[in-house]
Amino acid sequence: MRMVANKWKKFEVLKRHSGVAKHIPYMQPFSESALSAMLDRFSFVVAKPYVGTGGGGVMKIEKLGGGRYLTHYRYSETVHNSWDQLIRYINKVRRGRTYMLQQGIELARVNGRKTDYRVKIVKDHTGHWRITAVVARLAKPGLFVTNLCQGGEMMSGRQALISSFPKKARDKRLTMVGVARTCTKLLEQQFPGIAQLGYDFGIDRKGTVWILEVNTRPH
Repeated sequence: MRMVANKWKKFEVLKRHSGVAKHIPYMQPFSESALSAMLDRFSFVVAKPYVGTGGGGVMKIEKLGGGRYLTHYRYSETVHNSWDQLIRYINKVRRGRTYMLQQGIELARVNGRKTDYRVKIVKDHTGHWRITAVVARLAKPGLFVTNLCQGGEMMSGRQALISSFPKKARDKRLTMVGVARTCTKLLEQQFPGIAQLGYDFGIDRKGTVWILEVNTRPH
């Protein structure tokens, strides 16, 4: 069973499809100039390693104004009083790993906790892809990553969607499942041999569905 660890490579494939591309947040390979431009454009930016699972190494970066910046990494928030201080901190966390930057998405909440959705699709013995799960993951209070290994909590996707979007819960679920199926076709063409995929979707407060990540070894 084939695995594709590089997040950037998977998004590169998906961005070529116009229908899928509108669900992909703006992204750039990490560089100081890209980070500066994105912090001017978005309310926050997420930096993540090209290769990594379980939310490891993922950092949220915000511009506070007055030359100050805020990072949220693991359980700590750090204020940096200059650009150089911020970059030094990011490089310490990166430890030489290749990183990407992703537009921050203000996730809709359930019970006051940031929530995203995992759609799992698996190829069965007959060669057909089947959706095996649509679940919500609620971030541990105070954290911005929802990964279960970092204290996130699982909830039925249907229940969470009804809580956030009472009148549009079914539509949101259909959108996520439809996008996941289209992405699976695209990824299978590019990476023959994959047999399971986990899509992490975020839905912002306006109801837009975003693909945050694609895993070829979903837990």
